[in-house]
Amino acid sequence: VDVALSNGANFFDHADIYGGGKSEEVFGKAIASLDREKLLIQTKCGIRKGFFDFSYEHIVNSVDGSLKRLGTDYIDVLLLHRPDALMEPEEVARAFDALKASGKVRHFGVSNQNPHQMALLQKYLNVPVCANQLQFGVMHTPMIDFGVNVNMQNDAGVNRDAGNIEYCRLNDITIQPWSPMQHGFFKGCFIDNEKFPELNNILEKIGEKYGVTKTTMAFCWILRHPAKMQPVTGTTKPSRLSECLKAADVKITREEWYEIYRAAGNVLP
Repeated sequence: VDVALSNGANFFDHADIYGGGKSEEVFGKAIASLDREKLLIQTKCGIRKGFFDFSYEHIVNSVDGSLKRLGTDYIDVLLLHRPDALMEPEEVARAFDALKASGKVRHFGVSNQNPHQMALLQKYLNVPVCANQLQFGVMHTPMIDFGVNVNMQNDAGVNRDAGNIEYCRLNDITIQPWSPMQHGFFKGCFIDNEKFPELNNILEKIGEKYGVTKTTMAFCWILRHPAKMQPVTGTTKPSRLSECLKAADVKITREEWYEIYRAAGNVLP
């Protein structure tokens, strides 16, 4: 928290399930003496053991639990964690209205949803969907791939999310990339990973030009996209966090962005 704030980063992401609630509790103690109005706190709800739950009761009760663990009177942003196949948008809208009216939540968003799911939800909401948290990074780019390979008969041309980047940009929804340093679904970090020598070599080469590390370059690549994404760092190391935050001050060129994209194993048509 100290490293983040000293570098101008004041947005903190949580979820009611992280550490079984312990993450929010520990964070709440860490910020107890800080000025709450200078912090932006986001948390998520909707994942339960064995199922997803967007019911009115669960959303409202989950927020009350998060508020207690975080030691705060309000949450800046609440995200619905993973799509609930049994979602009733009218019920979600009722929960959001109640939380907004009570002052417990100021803004609302989603996580891991496609454009049609967001559009269905937005039809009933009285507040805008402000964010969508999605897995994205140098080694996880399906949102980018199909847009580059339009009408191509290859795997990269498969539309896996119904056009999330375009929909979010059209509707002023901030994309928050999660696990930006992972390859695959929680298979590990690609930095200094012997499985990805070309990518690491390119990140190092371009990083030397700007005087930053490979980790910083991986975040520079995300921030270079005009969608103005908000990456979730997810690190437990203060030194690594400092590297991530330096990316805000570096803008790579178009050529460098594509060079990194190709080094990750992507082939341009």
